[in-house]
Amino acid sequence: MMDAFVSAKSLRGLKEPAQGDRSVAGQEKKRAGESQDFPGKTVGDVHVADPRMKCRQVNVFYGDKQAIRDVSIDIGRNEVLAMIGPSGCGKSTFLRCLNRMNDTIEGCRVTGTITLDGQDIYDPSLDVVLLRAQVGMVFQKPNPFPKSIYENVAYGPKIHGLAQSRDELDEIVETSLRKAGLWEEVKDRLHESGTGLSGGQQQRLCIARAIAVNPEVILMDEPCSALDPIATGRIEDLIHELREQYSIVIVTHSMQQAARVSQRTAFFHMGDLIEVGPTDRIFTRPRHKLTEDYITGRFG
Repeated sequence: MMDAFVSAKSLRGLKEPAQGDRSVAGQEKKRAGESQDFPGKTVGDVHVADPRMKCRQVNVFYGDKQAIRDVSIDIGRNEVLAMIGPSGCGKSTFLRCLNRMNDTIEGCRVTGTITLDGQDIYDPSLDVVLLRAQVGMVFQKPNPFPKSIYENVAYGPKIHGLAQSRDELDEIVETSLRKAGLWEEVKDRLHESGTGLSGGQQQRLCIARAIAVNPEVILMDEPCSALDPIATGRIEDLIHELREQYSIVIVTHSMQQAARVSQRTAFFHMGDLIEVGPTDRIFTRPRHKLTEDYITGRFG
């Protein structure tokens, strides 16, 4: 189990390599250009071989306050990228950049470049509604529409013209609910209100709603924070299954969850992307002192 990787005990023996250290860890740190004080170059490789999205030198401002500083990172195909860090570090702000949800916040300004399959998502000619279909969002608190279970899932395909007949729409609804692991629980009550479901079922309904419009990327902003452990486990199992078809970016305060569901992890601190790398390495051999301090519970 990856849970063991994030325990303080498993990291108790980690030490910063001394100056001139010739160990593998010491040489890795030297190559990464790490300094003990940030700002500086992000530690680890921000690139992936086959990126779905590329983010380069992204900055976010709320009025005169800068919330994100020069963040560059790739989001790979069929991978789960977990973003961790203390409250207020900028991870949710950065997540919202990926489908332009920050556009809805007055005074918010985003600079830098973010591309999806090579297209600049901040191109003024881009249809933001279509972008948010390609890059779906699942929020911290389940937010089903005050409609039937069926209509919650059918809404997106209807407005985007993805179904030419009722039979096609029925198929999309069933397929989406099956992918979300909810079909067997609701197939006999599709016309009941979605708000009548349990919290975990509502969150899976929101996931079904997101995937009904054939997205390429699914963003999840602390999707399990309001759920009990059983419902959380079901969502995590679902994330594993969805990775086969989609790129997933998840913001989480649970390092155990990040360790369980992700292949890559990005650590944010005070608006900076401090370190990124394979999840098992981040939690067992962090290269930056701030990363080590966070995952061993020294702050956060």
